Parts: sequence; C-alpha cells; structure tokens
Amino acid sequence: MRSRWLSLDRAGGRAIESAYLLCKSGISFCGCFGSDPKDVLVAPRERERERESFCSSVGLTLVDFGRRVMEPGRMDVGILAMDVYFPPTCVQQEALEDYDGASKGKYTIGLGQDCMAFCTELEDVISMSLTVVLSLLEKYQIDPRQIGRLEVGSETVIDKSKSIKTWLMQIFEEYDNTDVEGVDSTNACYGGTAALFNCVNWVESSSWDGRYGLVVCTDSAVYAEGPARPTGGAAAIAMLIGPNAPISFESKFRGTHMAHVYDFYKPNLASEYPVVDGKLSQTCYLMALDSCYKRFCGKFEKIEGKQFSISDANYFVFHSPYNKLVQKSFARLVFNDFLHCPSNLQKEERENLEPFSNMTGEESYESRELEKASQQVAKPFYNVKVQPSTLLPKQIGNMYTASLYAALASVVYNKHSTLMGQRIVMFSYGSGLTSTMFSFKLHDGQHPFSLSNIASILNLSEKLKSRHVFSPEKFAKTLKLMEHRYGAKDFETSKDTSLLSPGTFYLTKVDSMYRRCYAKKGSEDAPGSKMFGFSSMSVANGY
Repeated sequence: MRSRWLSLDRAGGRAIESAYLLCKSGISFCGCFGSDPKDVLVAPRERERERESFCSSVGLTLVDFGRRVMEPGRMDVGILAMDVYFPPTCVQQEALEDYDGASKGKYTIGLGQDCMAFCTELEDVISMSLTVVLSLLEKYQIDPRQIGRLEVGSETVIDKSKSIKTWLMQIFEEYDNTDVEGVDSTNACYGGTAALFNCVNWVESSSWDGRYGLVVCTDSAVYAEGPARPTGGAAAIAMLIGPNAPISFESKFRGTHMAHVYDFYKPNLASEYPVVDGKLSQTCYLMALDSCYKRFCGKFEKIEGKQFSISDANYFVFHSPYNKLVQKSFARLVFNDFLHCPSNLQKEERENLEPFSNMTGEESYESRELEKASQQVAKPFYNVKVQPSTLLPKQIGNMYTASLYAALASVVYNKHSTLMGQRIVMFSYGSGLTSTMFSFKLHDGQHPFSLSNIASILNLSEKLKSRHVFSPEKFAKTLKLMEHRYGAKDFETSKDTSLLSPGTFYLTKVDSMYRRCYAKKGSEDAPGSKMFGFSSMSVANGY
C-alpha cells in the first residue's frame, strides 16, 4: 500500500485530521498520486492538480496541511498509540526479602511490590528508547518522516550535555527527517509529563505542521544497598500524539503544584544513586497531591458547574514509586472528598473519618490512625478505580518518568473494551518538587489508533511472562558491575544477547572518548546505517 492523502469533513466544521485522503465509504485509495513515499510529506505543485481532480471526482475535499486553517471545535488531542519496553531481566521481591534479611512481607506487603526489572550491562536508557521508538513506528506503520516533534522525559543522566533525543534522531536521519522539534525534559519523575504537555501543546498550537508528536519516557531506577534498593525498576514508554485520539486530554481541568524541597535529588554526578529523605518525600508527595486535587476540583467546578468527587472519574492513575504509596494516595483523595463534601460518603464511612475532620494538614500527614481509617474507607473504591492501573508498576517497579504512563498502559490493557466515554484522572509527581493532576477522556478510536489495538500491541501479559528471573545474588552482582561501569570509558560489553528479543537495541562498547555504540539484535548493521526496516514498509497511517 503506497502513500495517500487524507481529509475529513465533519458536520459543523472541517477538521484537518491528516495529510491523507479518506474515502467516505471507508475504502482506501492507494498509489493515486505517485509511488514515492516522500509524497506523504511533500506536496509539489505539479501533483496538486492531479490530487484536486481526483478528490473532485469522488466528492472529497482536499486539504493541504501546509495551508491548514484549524477551525474552532474539539480536536481531541491526545495519545493515539502506545508501546512499552522493559528489560527481560528481573528479581522477585519475596526472594530479595530473604536475601536482604528483611522481615517477611516488608517488600511484598510493606511496599506492595511483586517484582523488579533492572538493566544488565547491555541495556540503558538510550538502548531502551531506541527499542521502544522503533517498535512503535513499526507496529503502527508510521513513517519516520511523519514525526514533527520528539520529546524525551528522563532523569537518568548518561551525558550532561548530549540529550537522549539526539540519539533517537538516528532513526529519523535515515529518512532525511531532521526537521524534528523538541528536546529532553528533566526533573525527577516529572520529565515525561512535561514532555507530554509539550507535544500536546504543540499539536494544539498555530505552530503545528500537521505531523505527529512523539513522547518517550525512559529511566533506570537504581539505589545503593539498603532499604531503598527494592524500589528500583526500569522501562521505556513511547506515545504517539495527535488529534482525534482515543486517549484525549481534558486540558481545561489541569491542576499544578510546584515548590522547592530536598526530598530526593542526585547531587553526586559521579554516581547514579540518589540522596533520599524517604519520610519527607512521602509527605511532599501527599502534600502535592492535596494541592493538585484542590486546584483540579476548583477548575472542574468552575467549568462544569458542579463539585468534583472521585465518583466523577472512572479510574485514577498515580505516579508509582511503590504500590503502598498509591494506596495511601487514593485514600487521601477519599479523605479530601469527605472534608469537601461529607454527603458523598455513606453514613458508616463518614463516621470512620469524622474523628479526623479537625486535623491540620501537617497533623494529617503524620497520623497513622487517619491513614488506616481512610484506606479502609477507600478500599472498595480502590479495587475498582485504581487496581487496574497497578499491573506494570507492581511487576516492574519504579520506572521514574515512565511509571505514570506504564500505569496508564495497564488500565488500557486491562479495561480497553469498557473504556469508551470514561474519564481517567492522572497524578504526576517529580521530587524537588513538580506535580500536576490532569485527566483524559477515552474514545474507541479508529484502527489502528483504537483502544483495542493499543491493548493488543501492548501485549503486557506475554511480555511479563517472557522475562527471566535472576537470583538476588546475580542481581546484586549485576548492580555492582553497573556501579563500576558508571561514567567509565574504553570498555566493551559481553554482547551476550541470548536473553534479548529480536529487534532489541543493546550497548556494545564505550570508546576512549566516551562515545557509546549500540547494535540491534537481529541486524548486522549498527544504528545510523540502513537497518531500521522501513524501506519496504507500507505507509498507511499518518498526518
């Protein structure tokens, strides 16, 4: 199937959906305007008359995105497609409890975690990014020339100057597409949300040129030996951004809270391990949650003319350092609803929370009794509204910038057949601190950008089943090697790719000038050569 143009007429106004041609009957017209895929992005004058004549003959309106005028109306800008990658290596939290000499249940119940992914010497945030971006482009048949903005969120520092985005440009340079805006965003776990907002704002702006935005969240969370080590994890998420998305933004309800605090930070540039004040970090997280929820509710009430409560959303998705904090966070929202409008709760639920109604904010963050009571009241709501989002976070661990969106992917994967018309509220938090609460409205979408197809491509159950479980001893040995390698130069990796799936990128060496070299399993070429497999790919989807 060759390149083609799309346009769409809507009742009450014309919305430009892409630079392709969409037949009213749903039939695709192939090869109508030449066989060169570059026709997708370039509209030479000599081809315009041919297109105009063809469109007129079938009763369609041709729209040239180079002269696009966006009329008022909902564009439903948001996430069109998603893919996730996490390392094939993991360690069981229960086994880690025994190895660390921790009390039984400290990690599995106290933290609420089941398993933790981690990178070996072959993988890092760059290799994971390359893998997930190429995977998304291939699975959704997106030509790299259809990407106009690429934003990366990460707090894992490989280079203090060169962005991860520049590494990913190899994919797009191969197709002569260097006209790609965007760069990395960094602030702890919030960078992915900043990257997402940047792409969405671009599509909604007068600067949009009609192409897709692409967001990548990639991180490897590792900690020094001690109580924080079980809260690690690693993953990369890629999200395609555009209009008429099945996961569309409700930007008008956004509530943000930012402040200066030292709860979690990485001042030692010679080490990838953070300095963590665990108790303060949890308090900051909950304080930011309260503030964002208050502002989110205020905007909802002003626009919709009614109070917002947890009953106005079908699902709540939280940044997930560990599951126990997610449980506490949702319970905190239930307590906020009680304070704001007690009548939203049943009589017995109100009676359980009434003893805490006059607490100050500071007191409420310290009260174990309130924490226990609010979680008890919230539990039946949690099982319905939050539990579906916990699949990947409980199995992979803290993915930093990718954590929130791995949780969103879990909801889509678990509930895709029942999500149409529903609302998902998101809470993003990054230490230091930055935080935002925002929401999505879900639509079925059109193939390939449909909820069912996103769920099918995510294929989370199979990906989780195919992992390889390392013993805690082997896990600790791997992290010791990574410690030694951090910031090192002039070395080669083992190149043992036996645990990697075909198509996975991996680190082969770092030379004497700190230049990193990667290869792709199943290809004899190196990144930067014609190895990405698009030459014979049919271009079927795009703006």
